Amino acid sequence: MIILAATPIGNLGDASARLVAALEQATVVAAEDTRTTQRLLQALGIANRPKLLALHEHNERGRAAELALRARDEDLLVLSDAGMPTVSDPGYVLVAEAIAQGVAVTAIPGPSAVVTALAVAGLPTDRFTFEGFLPRKAGDRRRALADLAAEPRTMVFFEAPSRLAETLGAMADGFGADRPAAVCRELTKLHEEVVRAGLGELAAWAAEGVRGEIVVVVGGAPAREVSADDALAEVQRLVASGTRLKDAAAEVAAQTGLSSRDLYQAALAAR
Repeated sequence: MIILAATPIGNLGDASARLVAALEQATVVAAEDTRTTQRLLQALGIANRPKLLALHEHNERGRAAELALRARDEDLLVLSDAGMPTVSDPGYVLVAEAIAQGVAVTAIPGPSAVVTALAVAGLPTDRFTFEGFLPRKAGDRRRALADLAAEPRTMVFFEAPSRLAETLGAMADGFGADRPAAVCRELTKLHEEVVRAGLGELAAWAAEGVRGEIVVVVGGAPAREVSADDALAEVQRLVASGTRLKDAAAEVAAQTGLSSRDLYQAALAAR
């Protein structure tokens, strides 16, 4: 089978007992960076030396079929450099290929920068969306942020420290300088830091220079204040365009803070 194993995102003490056992027993490991995996084996005191195969963004599509086929005969442990494989890291293409070939896929859960940042940011956690890295080009990034401007859920992003100030500035322009956010730096490491403020203030803070692994958590768009009649009209417009009534009511409810059930019943009564 394919075994996706989460590795520490910083603190070595976060390596689970299951991860250690899997590394001690593995015969073959597909690793994002074989050098990083070698260091992990040494740091954890693992005497086992499995065969290490490189699996990264540049070769995954070419190797997926071969590795999935290999996993029919022996367990294939899959590691990214930090956190869970497939989450903004290599592994998804391999998993999709394994499923297509009928090869079992399982996971050893563990550290995740996405969930860790969400937990400590102090922003709503009941609904969130992970957006990964924004486009590097300014125009593409601006368009991506425009598409997210009305997103009501808390948003989680990754960003390189060298681009953080520019990205936070673009977010302030696209979402508003007062939109609450948190920059989570070096999570679980010695110099862990979480800075919480509005996007404009965070952009000014980051302009002085920031180092380390970065996760940015941004609050969702506040609910629009609209009348019940206007909300009902929006539900009816969505239904007329082909959206199911239940989905239309839920979408407008998320945008306005009104009750999805009340909007649904009002739309039915108006027919």
